[in-house]
Amino acid sequence: MYNQIAANKRKTWLLVSLVAAMIIGLSALFGYLEGFDIVSTIIIGSMIASTHALISYFFADKIALASSGAKAIKKQDAPELWNVVENLCIANGQPVPSIYIITDDSPNAFATGRDPEHASIAFTTGILKLLDKQELEGVTAHELSHIKNYDIRVMTIVVVLVGSIMLLADILLRTMSFGKRNSKDNSAAAVLVIIGIVLAILSPLFAQLIQLAVSRSREYLADASGALLTRYPEGLAQALEKISAVNMPLKSASNATAHLFIANPFGRNQRRSALSNLFSTHPPITERINRLRNMGE
Repeated sequence: MYNQIAANKRKTWLLVSLVAAMIIGLSALFGYLEGFDIVSTIIIGSMIASTHALISYFFADKIALASSGAKAIKKQDAPELWNVVENLCIANGQPVPSIYIITDDSPNAFATGRDPEHASIAFTTGILKLLDKQELEGVTAHELSHIKNYDIRVMTIVVVLVGSIMLLADILLRTMSFGKRNSKDNSAAAVLVIIGIVLAILSPLFAQLIQLAVSRSREYLADASGALLTRYPEGLAQALEKISAVNMPLKSASNATAHLFIANPFGRNQRRSALSNLFSTHPPITERINRLRNMGE
């Protein structure tokens, strides 16, 4: 279990590094082709990404909660749920997050917030009706692990970086020209222009695939961390089986927040190809269940 947690963390930061490298590469290529100072364009490109990230860092959680229709509750509103969250937080040594309820029959849950001190966890009414206490503990432990592992922060940064790559790629395509380089550089510039066009077209796709890969990696990590917290992987495995069997899309599902939920809010495709898995925010539930049930071996 510990090996799986460590491997998922390494994979995530490798993918984040690849996205950052793509931003630097696109910025440098733009600067060269347009005759600007390359160092300056890299700095500007990084500043664009950083500014975007800073805004999202402070407001992404509020946007996610508002867009999903989540309503904050107090202990007296749902004492059993509150006790589950509170007890697991004590066991995990982390602050109790704000707790929200989403009125929706689709069984799902998500956590959001930039760190454990500024975190929220939301459950649909559907998941509260569907699961027993041990299964709800498994789901809660999964979401608390997202918070403890700073997964939401990581995913916010990745989403912002991917958006920055798309912006830089669009700028590169719109402003690319041959006129900024002197004549002796024309042949080299022509080759670089072709490379630039290819990169500008393909880099957003690659960045999106990296974002989705990070999302899937963090789900595996939260599954492993949650099972470690409860010491009962079967609770989460059974919860995922029940959630998968319902297969009901969330009313407020959106592409912007899909990666936050414990299960795909658009519903599960019963027959997913290898290609469709690449473009999914979540790993196949059957694979997650198998990993959970093999953790003790």
